[in-house]
Amino acid sequence: MPDFTLESAHEGLVCGVDEAGRGPLAGPLVAAAAVLDRARLPTALREGLDDSKALKPARRAALLGALEASDAVRLAVAVVDVAEIERRNVLGATLAGMVRAVAALGGPAPTLALVDGNQPPPDMPCPVRCVVRGDARCLSIAAASIAAKVTRDRLMIALDAAHPGYGWARNMGYGTAEHLAALGRLGVTPQHRRGYAPVRAALAAEAAPHGLWPRDHSGPIPGA
Repeated sequence: MPDFTLESAHEGLVCGVDEAGRGPLAGPLVAAAAVLDRARLPTALREGLDDSKALKPARRAALLGALEASDAVRLAVAVVDVAEIERRNVLGATLAGMVRAVAALGGPAPTLALVDGNQPPPDMPCPVRCVVRGDARCLSIAAASIAAKVTRDRLMIALDAAHPGYGWARNMGYGTAEHLAALGRLGVTPQHRRGYAPVRAALAAEAAPHGLWPRDHSGPIPGA
């Protein structure tokens, strides 16, 4: 379970940073930053926070509501749209989103950013420490993970209503069998990431005579 060990090792103001949505074939990427007041954080939050991937959707949403309601927490999110993901590539878009999330925190500026993963974002307005599997180790990263995941899930549910048939409210844009079948049947939307192999295959099928679907569309997904 995550705790405050890494935050407590730094004397200044620490924020945790994480993202959601690097791997999906469709939809935006969301980065989030969180500052937790260690002395005032409610016990229920301290004990309830965990890696967002380990929590059920309803629990994630409830925790985000509690984080947003607490005066011991500052949160900020940054949404990176598909156009920017394609322009920068998914890693560049992820790092840029993280920088924007930290800049959007408001209040006193952090003196250290604990960033999930092993890639330090360039241009971060404070020093960075990368923490592999940080969302399972560090409470401030876990809070950012939950904020990013819940925000992105809500965006994908809204996009599912705008682009029905792909199952985005269920698969959140990931390359499930349902989503891949819909790509072949319905084609590529503006919310699909054209740099990802299954989307490229769908575009090729649309351009091919008779719209034939290629036999092998299971190539690796960049950035997954």
